[in-house]
Amino acid sequence: MTSRPPSLPNILTLLRIFLVPVFVAVDFLAPHGWAGPLAAAVFALAAVTDGLDGALARKWGSTSRFGAVVDPIADKLMVTAALLLLLVRSPTFLLFFAALVIVSRELVIAGLREWMAGAGASGSVRVSFVAKSKTAVQMLALVTLLAHPGAFLDRVGLVLLYVSVVLTLWSGAAYLWASWLFLRRGFERKSGA
Repeated sequence: MTSRPPSLPNILTLLRIFLVPVFVAVDFLAPHGWAGPLAAAVFALAAVTDGLDGALARKWGSTSRFGAVVDPIADKLMVTAALLLLLVRSPTFLLFFAALVIVSRELVIAGLREWMAGAGASGSVRVSFVAKSKTAVQMLALVTLLAHPGAFLDRVGLVLLYVSVVLTLWSGAAYLWASWLFLRRGFERKSGA
């Protein structure tokens, strides 16, 4: 059995945070015509580290409290920065609405996760298949929209972003339902005591 550095998943998470201002700066500073594709490439690299850090941490059994707290923060920074960048480029209602739903859900679920962890029920609200699908579709949509590959693919990116909005609402509702069930069990225990 080979020894692997247990801190690599955390290094990948920190790299993702570092890449957020990099892809924003690239979009603003790179020559016209190159800015979108280069920013999209840096964002795609950050998205790859998102999947890789969790997979490595689970495979090597090197999960940590640091990773559990900082990984979702890195994800939210990355997605929020990309959405804001897209809104700066093209301040449309469709993008604004998608950004509002996505960022609002992320904030609500982050607060819910912290509250559930404080209540000792972090295992009650696990990442679902729908949430993982939401993340994958969202990343693909954001890479496409950041690259700004042309009118047709821009529309494809916007459709993917709205598919991710539907999945965002669906997974958010599932988290809320799981937390409600936990709360209800707690109330039933107290009233039955």
